[in-house]
Amino acid sequence: MRNNLYKLGMFILISSITIAIPLAKHSAAGTAEMDGVKIMQKETIGEFLADGNGLSLYYFSRDTKNTSNCTEGCAVNWPPFHADTAKIGAALAPDDFATITRTDGRLQTTYKSKPLYYFKNDKYPGDTFGQGLGGVWFLATP
Repeated sequence: MRNNLYKLGMFILISSITIAIPLAKHSAAGTAEMDGVKIMQKETIGEFLADGNGLSLYYFSRDTKNTSNCTEGCAVNWPPFHADTAKIGAALAPDDFATITRTDGRLQTTYKSKPLYYFKNDKYPGDTFGQGLGGVWFLATP
C-alpha cells in the first residue's frame, strides 16, 4: 500500500511539472499582452522599453510610419508586440502609442509610429540580444 502511494505521489509530481513548464512559457507570453509597456534600464545600454514582464521591445529601421515590413519568416524571429495601450507605464505618454493592423491581420503596438517587436532569443526580463542586430534592429527607447 505504501509503495502504491509513493508511486501515485511521484506520478502526480511528474505530471504537475510536465504540465507547468509549457504553461509557464505560455503564461509569460500571454500576460505580456495584458501588462502594457514600461521603461527598463541597463548600465551599458541606458533606458529602453519593455513589456510589463520586462521583455525588451525593438523597432526595425526598415519599417515605415505605422507599417510593419517584417513579415513571414522575419516575424518568426521578431514577433510583433501588442499590448493594451491603456496600460502604459506612468513615465510614458499614452499618446505616443497606437495599434495597427498588420498585413497578416495581427494587431501590433506602435511607439511614435514605429511598430514594436520582441526578439525570439530574448528569453528573460532584461535580455537585449537583438540590440543592433544586422544594423537594422534596435531597442525602442523613451
